[in-house]
Amino acid sequence: MSKTTPLARRQLLGAVAAAATAGAVLPVSAATGKAQAAADGPAHKIVYQLNRPEHEYQEAILNSVGAVLKKYVDDVAIAVVAWGPGIHLLAKKPLRPVAPLLQQRVRSMSESYGVEFVACGNTMHSLNWSQPDMLDVARIEEVGAAALMEYQEKGYAYIAW
Repeated sequence: MSKTTPLARRQLLGAVAAAATAGAVLPVSAATGKAQAAADGPAHKIVYQLNRPEHEYQEAILNSVGAVLKKYVDDVAIAVVAWGPGIHLLAKKPLRPVAPLLQQRVRSMSESYGVEFVACGNTMHSLNWSQPDMLDVARIEEVGAAALMEYQEKGYAYIAW
């Protein structure tokens, strides 16, 4: 049995809803075009840099992620790459203060909306952390800055503040 990602689930539900409301009035070519667009992925892609420990900063990034999800619903792919002091947001036992509510938002955004949270392996190494030290929703990349660059090469808009 294959695992369906939240983004794929949202796209499938969106396609079902569109088909139900459009009925038979859509020409075959239009229906095929929509299916092809869904297969190519969302039209909008955004990657956030998260590299600071302040609660207000991390909350602002998560608020922005939420606003983008609200605006584009199923037509957006979002990633957040954390390194340096920002990586504590993705740790099970952060060494800096992190509000449990922020970590719950990370879990919810990942599990419910398919937001990708990427942890920098170099930063983790400097803290003597490994995969078991991170939230289950965090994916580890060897170099956070390289992951950010690779997202940009895939067409993701880069957001940092």
